[in-house]
Parts: sequence; structure tokens; C-alpha cells
Amino acid sequence: MPKYLHTMIRVSDPDATVRFFELIGLREVRRVDSAQGRFTLIFLAAPGDEDAQVELTYNWPPEGGVGEVYTGGRNFGHLAYRVENIYETCQRLMDGGVLINRPPRDGHMAFVRSPDGISVELLQGGGALAPQEPWASMPNTGEW
Repeated sequence: MPKYLHTMIRVSDPDATVRFFELIGLREVRRVDSAQGRFTLIFLAAPGDEDAQVELTYNWPPEGGVGEVYTGGRNFGHLAYRVENIYETCQRLMDGGVLINRPPRDGHMAFVRSPDGISVELLQGGGALAPQEPWASMPNTGEW
């Protein structure tokens, strides 16, 4: 029987990306540095749900060189996470400098982007919350 392990995304700034996912509520569960392969793998998961992981792959830049810039995250689709309170999660993200691309006007769904442009959907657990300002009148910004 197949078992889901993780979703991998390539990142250009692992520290910024880990901070981004920590704002959502994920925690680092494992890290692998390969000097021979010149990469770092960082596995993140929601506490209590460690079997569903996102793997951040950071390919080290060449000696004295510049790392790769990743674009086109939109054609990946998105990652989705259920959160306990979508308004509190979006406020924490905003306070951390993250743009809310699709605000949770309906108390149910929001979209943000990781530092490398990966679309992340946030869904309110246990049913939609009552519409609330400033979210109810906040417009979409950019692509999500």
C-alpha cells in the first residue's frame, strides 16, 4: 500500500523559507546537509502530523558563485494547510512581513506565497469563521 511521504519544493533562501513556514505553524523535523552533493534538505511538518511533510531542497551555489533563482511556482499548484484560526494565522504572517494575496474574506480560505513564490492555501479547520474586518473588505493582491 502506498504511503504519502512529502512534497518537495526548491528554495533559494532556506532560512527565510523556514521562518515563513514557522509563521504558519510548521516545525523542522529533520535536516540533512550533503557536502558531497552540495545540497541541504529540510523537512517540516505540523506538530502532531509529522507524517505529512514538506521538504525544502536548497542546492548550494557554486564556490564563489550565486545560487539559482526559482520562478514559475504558480505552475506547481499549491500546498494546503488546515489552520486553527485563519484570522490569527494571517495576522501572524502579515506581522512577519508576508503579503496576504487572497485574504480570508469568507473566514474559510486564504492564499499566501513562500519566499520563492510557492502558492500556499490556508483553510480554516472546523468550518468557516464569521466574516471579520479588516479581512472582509481586503482586496486580492498579486497572483495566488
